[in-house]
Amino acid sequence: MSLQEKVTIIEVSPRDGLQNEDIFIDTRIKKEFIRNLVLAGIREMEITSFVSPKWVPQMKDAFSIATSRPREIRSIALVPNRKGIERLLETDCKDIAVFVGVSDGFNQKNINKSTRDSMEELIPIIADLKANDFFIRACISTAFYCPYDGKVAAEHTLKLCLEFAEAGVDELSVADTIGMATPAESFLLFSKLKKEFPSILLTAHFHDTRKMALANIYAVLQAGITRFDTSAGGIGGCPFAPGASGNVATEDVVYMLERMGIDTGIDLDKLADAIDVIAPHLSRKMESGFYRLSKRKF
Repeated sequence: MSLQEKVTIIEVSPRDGLQNEDIFIDTRIKKEFIRNLVLAGIREMEITSFVSPKWVPQMKDAFSIATSRPREIRSIALVPNRKGIERLLETDCKDIAVFVGVSDGFNQKNINKSTRDSMEELIPIIADLKANDFFIRACISTAFYCPYDGKVAAEHTLKLCLEFAEAGVDELSVADTIGMATPAESFLLFSKLKKEFPSILLTAHFHDTRKMALANIYAVLQAGITRFDTSAGGIGGCPFAPGASGNVATEDVVYMLERMGIDTGIDLDKLADAIDVIAPHLSRKMESGFYRLSKRKF
C-alpha cells in the first residue's frame, strides 16, 4: 500500500462545530479553545462566520473572534454574502470561505437563494477579493446527497467546482454534508476532481452521520487527496441539514493516519487538552470514539 507521507488537517470546530449550539458559548472560551488547537499543531482553521446573528446566534461574536485570531496560522472566516463581506472587511482578516450548495433545495433552506443566484452574487465578490490578495476557500455543500433533493449527480458538483475555479478561488472544500457518501462514491468524485483541478487545493469534508467518514477518508487518500476538514470532538452538524451529525472527529482522523505512518503534524495529547476546554460548554457529549474511550490512551 502506497499512500501520502503527510496530510494537512483543516480544523473547522470553532465555526462549523459550534454553529449548531443553541446556548451561546462565552467568547473567552472560544478564544481559549482556538489557542489550544493552535498549540496542538493546527495550522489552518475555520475560526468563525460572519452570518446573521438572527439565524446563527452562536456566531454573533464573529468580529471579536476575527480580530483576535492567531496570526501564525491560516485563520479562515466564513462569509455567506456581500453583507457578510462588508462586516469582514472591518477586520484585517485576509483568509475567507464562501459556500454554496450544489442542490437548490439545500441552498434555499440555507441562505434563501437558488444555487444559480448565489453564484451570480459570489463571482464578482471573488474577483474583488482576489484583486486585493485574499485567500479564498470555496465550500461546496451537498456534493453527494441533499436532504431535500436526494442524490446529487457528480457532473453537477464538478460543474459548480469549475465555476469557482474559473473565478479564481484558491481552495475547493467538497462536502458530504449529510454523511451518505460511500467510499466508492467518494473515491470516484475526488479522482475526477483531482484530474480536473490539479492546481487548486482540494479538501475533503466528511460528516460522520452513518459512521463512514474514516472509510471515506481512506478512500480519497487513494485518490491522491491530502487535505481534510475535521472537527475536534466530532462536534457540529449543519442547522439546515436535518439529521446530519457532526463532522468527522479530528482526533479520530489523526489517530488513524498517524497509526498508518502518515504525518499530520498534530499532537494528540494537546488536542485532547483543547477539547477539554470546550467540552463542558457543549449541549451534548463528544461523539469521538478516541476521546470517549480515553483521551490519554494512544
